[in-house]
Amino acid sequence: MNQDTIYALSSGSPPAAIAIVRVSGPAADQALLILAGRLPEPRRATLATLRDPSGDVLDTALILRFPGPDSATGEDLAELHLHGGRAVVAGVLEALRGIAGLRAAQPGEFTRRAFDNGRIDLSEAEGLADLLTAETQSQRRNALALAGGALSRLVERWQARILILSAQVEAALDFADEGDVDESLPAGWRDSVAALVEEIGESLARPGVERLRDGVRVVIAGPPNTGKSSLLNVLAGREAAITSAIAGTTRDLVEAPTAIGGAPFLLVDTAGLRDSADEIEAIGVARARDSLAAADLILWLGAPADCPDRERAILVQSKADITPPDLAADVSVSATNGAGIDRLITMLSDRAATLLPQAGDVAINSRHREAIGETTIFLSHAAEAQDPILASESLRQARRCLDRVTGRAGVEDMLDALFGAFCIGK
Repeated sequence: MNQDTIYALSSGSPPAAIAIVRVSGPAADQALLILAGRLPEPRRATLATLRDPSGDVLDTALILRFPGPDSATGEDLAELHLHGGRAVVAGVLEALRGIAGLRAAQPGEFTRRAFDNGRIDLSEAEGLADLLTAETQSQRRNALALAGGALSRLVERWQARILILSAQVEAALDFADEGDVDESLPAGWRDSVAALVEEIGESLARPGVERLRDGVRVVIAGPPNTGKSSLLNVLAGREAAITSAIAGTTRDLVEAPTAIGGAPFLLVDTAGLRDSADEIEAIGVARARDSLAAADLILWLGAPADCPDRERAILVQSKADITPPDLAADVSVSATNGAGIDRLITMLSDRAATLLPQAGDVAINSRHREAIGETTIFLSHAAEAQDPILASESLRQARRCLDRVTGRAGVEDMLDALFGAFCIGK
């Protein structure tokens, strides 16, 4: 258990209407007594005058007290809701600094203590980290689901089913006649393992959180001077790429992260695809072709027959304000007068819906995916094992893999990196 008490400003930098300072640890009540002269009732906001050690008034503030272990960090916790001026916050932090046993918190230390004290598991902590960096509605929804324990509950259900399967194997080992152990397993035991492998595999097959974080990669491609840069600027809502009537203006990839319909996108402008004797332009064209291979979606602004990948592409007729309609195109647009842009945005949103996690799904990250994938491997080994002892050991390893998802085992090497990415007061 932590013996020291930590404190930090947990709200945004002043000045602000309100500033919240948190204190967590065994001396949290003592800090309240020194600053406010009394302890409020647990979990009830109380108005108090805060004074420094010399007796000077620091602020009139709301104070709250959360006795451990039933607190956010699992230990005694206090909150000071101050007026958010710089001098007020600085004075209160200075007063806390002078109290014996208190020290300033390190980045993510409040959340680390919540994890260490069993108030949250590792996947919920990762959800909080994602929530702090969420920039789109879909990122926010997934982060809230993860922080709220959606993945933890799913893992617990899988763990419970594996425990039942393990108990059945152990019973077979206890009561089976020698030489007849396999037949003593309950009817359908192997089918139950296979069904669990299939269910877990379905979760692994869903889009991961990385696409939510990085965005659907949309590469805008086609011959030179077809309006690629202008279209990127319209979709991004800003002048992200240089536009010119001169063919070959774009010579390198221009990336513009943006949100469309609450979903994250990474728009990529590319050099016009053509053979060129210009060495620099030729490098840009090569990069454009490589980018096409890595695209989730392609906005093709060239002749439909020249589209390099029809399955991933939306055929776009650009400059619709000055060119006759192309019936082979999926959509006609004009970056000048906005014609067709709304329809193109709808098409992008519809395509993204098939590439991003669906509402209600829990998008897992690469760490989760690795541990859960190894779980299915051990479960498959258990189903194939002819010796119940080997089956039992494979099931134990499967449970251990799932423990890595929630942080119960095998994650010590990444904890400092995760919590170090949080802000000081989190």
